Amino acid sequence: MPKSEAAAQEDWAAHLARQEARYRDGEARLGSAAETGGADADVRQRQLTRLGNAAGGAGLSLLMLGRNEQAAVWLARAAERYRESFRDAPPGSWGRPIGAIKALVLGGDWAGAEGAAHWALETNPGESESPIGRYAAALALLVLGRDDEARLHADAVRTRDDFPTNVGDALACLAAHDVMGYTNAIESVLKSFETREEYLEDLPVADTVLVLQALAERRHMAAELSSPLLP
Repeated sequence: MPKSEAAAQEDWAAHLARQEARYRDGEARLGSAAETGGADADVRQRQLTRLGNAAGGAGLSLLMLGRNEQAAVWLARAAERYRESFRDAPPGSWGRPIGAIKALVLGGDWAGAEGAAHWALETNPGESESPIGRYAAALALLVLGRDDEARLHADAVRTRDDFPTNVGDALACLAAHDVMGYTNAIESVLKSFETREEYLEDLPVADTVLVLQALAERRHMAAELSSPLLP
């Protein structure tokens, strides 16, 4: 039986409290950049990533509670932590630029998202053999409206066995302004969220769908979607 709206709100309030507590705890453990180096730098970049995840989780919880302005604050904080973590991260840590861009898009900060997209492209993710690197490049280019370039990277990942085909299809269709193709792809992405048993940070929200829909909205292509995993 579906949860009542009141019960769902209680759940998201609990998720928010948990993520905020995780962030405060992690922040207390984090030393200053000037005090770290060598092996400590690796510890710091991992902790910064955990802080980014916690801040992003708080932001998503607030979005699900309909508190968008507060969500934007936490999502901007998540983007900052991801960017800070990238300097000392292992090569190929493309999840950090992706996380920063997604957080700012989710927070509705398009100027910030464009800045993060420029920064992400400066790290040359499109030259990576990793599908996550090509995903980072496609996402950044879509944020910047450079759709022809984005399509090249989206087409490169949509046929790979080690990347979700439906996400690659959605990216490619956005870049090609293929409304029907995008609608089919985004519905498939949403279904994949609805049928999974585990979620990042244990938060049942289709964050990738929200990001893709935000990009689609700017191209007048957004699909009509409804799900307990969406605000």
